[in-house]
Amino acid sequence: MTKHPTATRQEWLAARLELLAAEKALTRRGDELARWRQELPWVRVDKEYHFETADGPATLPDLFRGRSQLLVYHFMFGPEYAAGCPACSAIADGFNLSRRRLKRPPTPAGTNAG
Repeated sequence: MTKHPTATRQEWLAARLELLAAEKALTRRGDELARWRQELPWVRVDKEYHFETADGPATLPDLFRGRSQLLVYHFMFGPEYAAGCPACSAIADGFNLSRRRLKRPPTPAGTNAG
């Protein structure tokens, strides 16, 4: 039998409100860290990158297709893999849904080939 404590409704409510305060503090801290991350300075990319795409060779600026943002995801696909990493595949599968929610969606640098 479990030794989980049993409490009165008032004791539970007090404990729940204490937990809620901690959860809200955690959310605020996460928001603060997100703002901090977004405020990091940018770094100019001076190296010339070349990619093989479904449309043929492309440079990094070509991948933007005139847009100001490019969505890049490190998709793990090891030499011994028969298919992409399940977690990476699930994330990549959501790219098109995410793009629809954006006013001017970024250009995807790659798609999930399944």
